[in-house]
Amino acid sequence: MIEPLLILADEPTGSLDQKNGRMVLEIFQNLHSTGDVTLVIVTHDAKVAAGAQRRITLVDGRIE
Repeated sequence: MIEPLLILADEPTGSLDQKNGRMVLEIFQNLHSTGDVTLVIVTHDAKVAAGAQRRITLVDGRIE
């Protein structure tokens, strides 16, 4: 079984309907809470970003 330490996700819910988007985020949450998995998620969706423990916002290519 593969057990990554880091998952990079670029707009992981971008092309999904709401139900499947929630399922993906629940999987990420479970991976993070039950193991030593770090998630880096890039998103334009404020609802997805709101679930993060830490957020970094870029404006015109600079950290805000």
